[in-house]
Amino acid sequence: MDNHLISQLEKLIDIGIALSAEQDSSRLLEMILQGAKQITRADGGTLYSIEGNAIKMAIVLSDSLGINLGGSFGVPVTMPDIPLYFEDGAPNLKNVVSCSFHHNKTINIADAYHNQDFDFAGTKAFDLQNQYHSKSFLAVPMRNHEGDIIGILQLINAINASDNKVMGFDEISQHITEALASQAAIVLTKQCLIDDLANMFESLVQLIATAIDNKSPHTGEHCRRVPELTMMVAEAAHNTRHGYLRDFVMTDADRYELKIAGWLHDCGKIATPESVIDKATKLQTIVDRIVLLETRFEVVRRDMEIALLKQQIQALEQGQTPESAGTQAYLAALAELDEDLAFIRQANKGVEFMPPEDQERIRAFKHRSWRLGGEMQPLLSDDEIDNLTIAKGTLNAEERRIINQHIDVTIAMLEKITFPKHLQHVPEYAGGHHEKMDGTGYPKGLYRSQMSIQARSMAIADIFEALTSKDRPYKQGKTLSESLAILKKMKETNHIDPDLYDAFIEQKVYRHYAEKFLDDYQLDVE
Repeated sequence: MDNHLISQLEKLIDIGIALSAEQDSSRLLEMILQGAKQITRADGGTLYSIEGNAIKMAIVLSDSLGINLGGSFGVPVTMPDIPLYFEDGAPNLKNVVSCSFHHNKTINIADAYHNQDFDFAGTKAFDLQNQYHSKSFLAVPMRNHEGDIIGILQLINAINASDNKVMGFDEISQHITEALASQAAIVLTKQCLIDDLANMFESLVQLIATAIDNKSPHTGEHCRRVPELTMMVAEAAHNTRHGYLRDFVMTDADRYELKIAGWLHDCGKIATPESVIDKATKLQTIVDRIVLLETRFEVVRRDMEIALLKQQIQALEQGQTPESAGTQAYLAALAELDEDLAFIRQANKGVEFMPPEDQERIRAFKHRSWRLGGEMQPLLSDDEIDNLTIAKGTLNAEERRIINQHIDVTIAMLEKITFPKHLQHVPEYAGGHHEKMDGTGYPKGLYRSQMSIQARSMAIADIFEALTSKDRPYKQGKTLSESLAILKKMKETNHIDPDLYDAFIEQKVYRHYAEKFLDDYQLDVE
């Protein structure tokens, strides 16, 4: 075996090893074309991709002309596509690469200017414009594992090693290039499959998050905003080069893992009843039961009116003036009734803090009654009183337990997934966003030392998004100053990570988030 052949085989092996290790699709294409040029000592070459009914130039290289287009070179290929078929539907056999595609075979041309089988008008025009001479051509189809042609590898002008003159591509160079093209197609197909699976997985993750958001108009953007804010907080930690966070560094793989965890952090809510997620008022179940209370008050009002009318009739029968018979007492009682109903309506909306005296006023309605079917009934039932005296928000204790249970479901769901190595921390990151640094959070009661920085970052993101959210039915989105004051208090009480809070403030993460997601009235802090 001569030295030239040995050198070609060694290069083929080296290129094959390098291709197996590369994960970037653009770099793979470049390595394939560069490797083929090295093995055959070609001056130039083009790697084509098959897209629909056209052949597109993905990468174009020429040593003597200094051309480096496509791929990671940053200069786009602007040359026109080559059609696989003519307008009448006939296959295009006039171009070398399209003919190679249709016949599924290698085409080796020693001298293009003396070839009558193909149309080289475009090549000759290029040569004339660039003072070049395209002589020898080698076009090799790249077939995947299913036999489909996914690209064409074309080389131009093989250079003789002894005199540096252009020559044709010899038979050995052709066979080695075919071997390289076959190997490269397999590697490229593998990478495409990996990329497709990754894209499909990420799409499914976002599909789940979108489905959860769409369950309720009151948390409609939560699963989309929290991942983005989580990444902002984590990047702030990554950029901190002092104190506790000085050694925290994220790779691109780490960032992707955290992003996926962010999208899945509330996936357990898919099992949470909509009646709980979507509870907009304290009395809401399937419907808002305030309507039932309004009906009772209307019955009480009519009973009062009937009683007044009976009293006035009795006064007439006794020769008295009707207007003087209980009218003032009726009007006072009616005003009190309207005031009570207005108070109950307001209480039903839910607030961030209901004063104890308002709760006691609600409980006093237990001793008020109305008549139904001849029997006296409490004006408010025990269940209605329990719900109307909710001190914060619209959820009672049992509903709060159900909504909190979503994190247990999230962890259980994620732990059932066999995540690949680069995503193995997703359950921990997603499952820790309701934990607190002092161990009083849920579901596991973890302390700061038991949590990753990524999980702690998501905890801050989840809180800040909820504070500033404009979607909650019982409150307006807080301003930046109000939200930051609450976060500061949570830092001081050891509920959130103090170092992450400092990075959040120092690098103005809150401002970057606010400019993208909040309303103008909320932007009261620079």
